[in-house]
Amino acid sequence: MTSRNSYHHGDLRQAVLAAALDVIAAEGPGALSLRDLARRAGVSHAAPAHHFKDRTGLLTAIAAQGYELLADALADAPELRERGVRYVRFAVAHPAHFTVMFQPELLRADDPDLVAAREHASAELRAGVASLPSATAAPDDAAALPGTDPVRDAPDARTVGIAAWSLAHGFATLLLTHNLDGAVGEREPGEVFRTLTGLMFGTEPPHGGPARMNG
Repeated sequence: MTSRNSYHHGDLRQAVLAAALDVIAAEGPGALSLRDLARRAGVSHAAPAHHFKDRTGLLTAIAAQGYELLADALADAPELRERGVRYVRFAVAHPAHFTVMFQPELLRADDPDLVAAREHASAELRAGVASLPSATAAPDDAAALPGTDPVRDAPDARTVGIAAWSLAHGFATLLLTHNLDGAVGEREPGEVFRTLTGLMFGTEPPHGGPARMNG
C-alpha cells in the first residue's frame, strides 16, 4: 500500500491510477472500488472522486492513458507488420490497460481525453495501412481470374485494417487469457506473432493493427 507520506498532492491522480491498474491486473475491472483505492493510496475515501468523479470516470482515464501508451508504442514503426508486433507487445506489457480499453460499456464514450487518445492511436495504426504499396492494389493474377474485376474486388484500406487488427488483437487476447501458454511457451510473444504472420502471408503481407479502432 502507498503510505500517506509517499506522494505529493500533484501525484494523487497517478497514485490512484497505479493502484487501480494493480487491482485490474489481479482481479479484473469488476473488482474496482474507489473506497478501496483510496485506502491503497493512503488518502481519504473522497479523494479519488475529486479526480475521477466515479468508477466510470476512473476506468475512462485508464483507457485514455492506455491509448496514448499504445500510440507511443506504435510511433515510427517502419511498416504494418511491425505495428502488429508492437501491438502484441503493448498488450503483454500493459495487460490492465488492454483489458479496459476495449470494453466500451465500462467507459464514458464522449470523454474528450478518451476520444483524443483513441484517435491518436488509430492514426498510428492507419499509418501502417498507408505504408503498404497500395491498399487497394489487386493481386497480380486478379485480371487473369475469370469473372474478377481488379478494382472492384481488391480490398480497400479500411478492410485491410480491420483484418489486420483482428489478427493482432485476437492473438494478444488469447495470450492474456492464457489460451496460448503451451503454444508460445518461453518464446517472446512479439517474435511468435511475427513468425505467425510470416507463415500465413509470406514476406509481403499486410500485418498489424486496424485502420481505425472501435468503429
